Amino acid sequence: MSVLVYTESEQGHFKKAALEVASYAKAVADQLGTTVTAISVNAADTSVLGNYGVDKVLHVNNDKLNSFNANAYANVIKQAAENESAKVIIISSSADSKYLAPLLAVGLNAGYASNVVAAPSSTSPFTVKRPAFTNKAFENTQINTEVKIIGVSNNAFGLVENSGNASAEDFSPAIPEFAVNVESVDKATDKVTIADAEIVVSGGRGLKGPENWGMIEELAEVLGAATACSKPVSDLGWRPHSEHVGQTGKPVASNLYIAIGISGAIQHLAGINASKVKVVVNTDPEAPFFKAADYGVVGDAFQVIPELIEKLKAFKAQQ
Repeated sequence: MSVLVYTESEQGHFKKAALEVASYAKAVADQLGTTVTAISVNAADTSVLGNYGVDKVLHVNNDKLNSFNANAYANVIKQAAENESAKVIIISSSADSKYLAPLLAVGLNAGYASNVVAAPSSTSPFTVKRPAFTNKAFENTQINTEVKIIGVSNNAFGLVENSGNASAEDFSPAIPEFAVNVESVDKATDKVTIADAEIVVSGGRGLKGPENWGMIEELAEVLGAATACSKPVSDLGWRPHSEHVGQTGKPVASNLYIAIGISGAIQHLAGINASKVKVVVNTDPEAPFFKAADYGVVGDAFQVIPELIEKLKAFKAQQ
């Protein structure tokens, strides 16, 4: 009756989100008086999970699963849940996990609560906290099914280290035939991804053109941040669509979101409202973003950002 947690990995290494959901699973297991079992797929070293509260790891090693397939991964997690008689399954809120979650919920006849931001306030009835109305409010959601699936919002719970050792055992589930096969995957290297970023630096049309994006990338490099953009910028072809954040793009739940030259259309704000601290730089003091921001600078980005970069570099040099 362990709490089961699906720990995502990429190229053999666990993602930050995997350690966060492991931390969350430990908190739930403590409330229920049970242990944490993790299911990992093609991870090179599973011992790190013990540092975040995992007691046992079911390690799946299968070349067929090198590329993500929602149906196959959901089936693997389902078999692991049945093997462990798990009644609570914890996953992340990554794009992959949101894709497989409905399939898993159907397979286990389970209730699914997505974008959960805190440990359960009650386990009887099982109640979790989630954002509502495009992150303008919160709701307490009860999951009344016997089996429960919880999708933890990125950067909501944080990493909580627990000293311990995770035992590992091989797990060989049946792999279904794939209806779709991945032939190749091309990814940007040496860049922080928006999904994993704790800090995001985003630019809008106020930057006037793609030739001015150098300072966005330089600021992101200094901060160890991911770069992003508003929808008009990606529509104009200044930046790739993979960097478009907002309601119609990628949602962002970073610890710090810096918006430069972005007015703050409602669709953009809806996609980034889950970020903990929002900073805006804009020449227009009436820009809607200032109403949503925690900190605002009314000024020319072409003056403000280079000065900010120099101050940050000087600060880092003193460390």
